[in-house]
Amino acid sequence: MNEHGFAFVTGGGSGIGRATAIALARKGLDVVVADSSLESAVETAKAVRAFGYEATALEIDVTDLVSIEQAIAVGTRTHGNLVAAVNSAGIQGEIADVTDCSPENWSRIIDVNLTGAFFSMQAEIGEMLRHGEPAAVVNISSNFGIVGQRGMPAYCASKHGLIGLSKSAALDYAERGVRVNVVSPGPIATPLLESFTGTSGSNLLDSIKSSVPMRRIGSAEEVAEAVVWLLSENASYVTGAVLSVDGGYVVQ
Repeated sequence: MNEHGFAFVTGGGSGIGRATAIALARKGLDVVVADSSLESAVETAKAVRAFGYEATALEIDVTDLVSIEQAIAVGTRTHGNLVAAVNSAGIQGEIADVTDCSPENWSRIIDVNLTGAFFSMQAEIGEMLRHGEPAAVVNISSNFGIVGQRGMPAYCASKHGLIGLSKSAALDYAERGVRVNVVSPGPIATPLLESFTGTSGSNLLDSIKSSVPMRRIGSAEEVAEAVVWLLSENASYVTGAVLSVDGGYVVQ
């Protein structure tokens, strides 16, 4: 990992994005924390600075390419070259089967989870190619980007699509110094999981744990470690890979 540039983390205000921003800073990178909630991004940036590292908090809309480009431009003016990007911004949307999934729900999930990652990669990789240094991107998919799940057609489609998008980009830029990989988390203790379990509480959590071979919920920090490795020089011969961090969920 080039320690003389910065990392750009979308969805950096909470969950896996926040844990990754902190982990990257501890590896020596400045971090631009980009999130739809400026308040959440600021809290992550404060956490990064508490460890003695540099961070900039920015509000972005990943469905707006210009918003992302402007955020990256702020990062380059403040922190130098963009050498690592993590696209963690995502939403779950409503739980509904195919016949009940509204057009609005479908469009919103695809716009944020898939088109948002596409726009992010356009801006990130474009900037990486401009400075010409080795760089890497990690996209955050899901175990439901590998297998299906009842009641989540749009979410599953967006996360499956993100894997295909990442593999295509990995081929496009393999000879140009930009690696593109995917981390697919399973059940992780994040606000997204909390929103999914809702009022069902411990009963649903117990059910989720029982669906995982390791019989536990993972932590955001465990996912962040996988992301940091894929961005590092230790993974210099890895591109187009999909790394599951899911306690064995998808191998059942």
